Amino acid sequence: MPVPARLVKARRSTELTLIAMAAAITGVAYTLASLGANAVIPARIGPFLALLLVLIGVAHLAVRLLARGADGTMLPLAVLLHGLGYVMITRLDDELAGLQSLWSLVAIAAFVATLLFVQRATDLARYKWTLFFAGAVLLLLPMVPGLGVNINGARIWVSVGPLNFQPGEFAKLALAVFFAAYLAERRELIAASTWKIGPLRLPELQYIAPIIVAWGFSVMVMVGERDLGSSLLFFTLFVVMMWVATERSSYLVIGFVLFGAAAFASWRLFGHVETRVDIWLDPWADEYGKGFQIVQALYGFGDGGITGTGLGRGSPDKVPEAQNDFIFAALGEEIGLIGATSVLMAYLLLIGAGLRIALRTDRTFEKLLAVGLTTIVGVQAFIIIGGVVKVVPLTGITLPFVSYGGSSLLSNYILLALLLRLSDAGAIRLGERADDPTPRERWAAWQLRRRSRQSGLTDTEMHEVVS
Repeated sequence: MPVPARLVKARRSTELTLIAMAAAITGVAYTLASLGANAVIPARIGPFLALLLVLIGVAHLAVRLLARGADGTMLPLAVLLHGLGYVMITRLDDELAGLQSLWSLVAIAAFVATLLFVQRATDLARYKWTLFFAGAVLLLLPMVPGLGVNINGARIWVSVGPLNFQPGEFAKLALAVFFAAYLAERRELIAASTWKIGPLRLPELQYIAPIIVAWGFSVMVMVGERDLGSSLLFFTLFVVMMWVATERSSYLVIGFVLFGAAAFASWRLFGHVETRVDIWLDPWADEYGKGFQIVQALYGFGDGGITGTGLGRGSPDKVPEAQNDFIFAALGEEIGLIGATSVLMAYLLLIGAGLRIALRTDRTFEKLLAVGLTTIVGVQAFIIIGGVVKVVPLTGITLPFVSYGGSSLLSNYILLALLLRLSDAGAIRLGERADDPTPRERWAAWQLRRRSRQSGLTDTEMHEVVS
């Protein structure tokens, strides 16, 4: 067997083994959670395991057939995080667990569809302006009267009939693709820095207009939707991608100074942001009021200690919204410092795999897109975990793959599929697997041969015409 074929087979075998281990951990955790709470093996363990195996089996087959050269660790890590999150959601609310099961089916379907329709990652660059406007509309959609819904002081939800979703979860993907494509085209012009403002050297205004627009959107999100977490996530995405594209650290400094100024103004002008900062600094000042959520989470971490209270034996329901913002606190209570550290390690491995994809490709667009998508996962995990453990002010974003929420789960599986597509593209260019024609390319070739036969041209003559 040729070396590339052996390498591809080894990656998929490793992925299958790791997925089986993640499924086993999830199944054991589900059983232990029921034993700890009710002292009986759950009656639904059979259907649960069947659903779990079907979902991960479909996802694995999709990667094996559609992106067989891709990294073999990313999907198992996502499955592990998703499984632990689902077990904890089941602990907290059976009804929400049922909805999360439905969203899991939709998310895996979206994962497969993304791998199926995005056969070449570079094809996305052709739609950069369409994705830019789509992302901008999605980002501002919650501000539209009659559609936007204010929940817990932040206006980040859209309600259409019985369906509630967070459009910002999908806006981040669209804007990541746009920025990668735009910077891949203009990075040399942006990095040129032909004029100065004091000690700073900056490019021509028309080339840095998108970063100014990004800052404006970030401020608009913060002011209009009162959502510091999402605006920080979006702006960090933009600044990091600008930094990677130009290799100039001055963009990091300028970007965070601009965001800091906007954050300070928001803290002084809006009571919601001021309250978040106050309870971050001293939640015990209003222990049974505005600081109740953080205080209960910290008590939960304290109760969990090193090894945790045990699955099903803690009291995570004492923390309001534990299935959303504070699911990390619920996990920390029942699986302890060791388990919480394992969750953090899973995120670090996921981020490391994403950055490895960026390092392995020599195409600027793919490199920037891999960095952008990885930044989304890493910064989002840092912001929400940091808020729960009182490192940064609390925000209302979700923990990727773990928290309850259809929008978050769906967007994160699409993000994962895009990273795997980028990884597969890198494997092709490094000669680790053959560059097989995509179904679209096969169809185009068939049509070309059909037209050549109709016109009476030979294959050689048609090749000369195409050339």
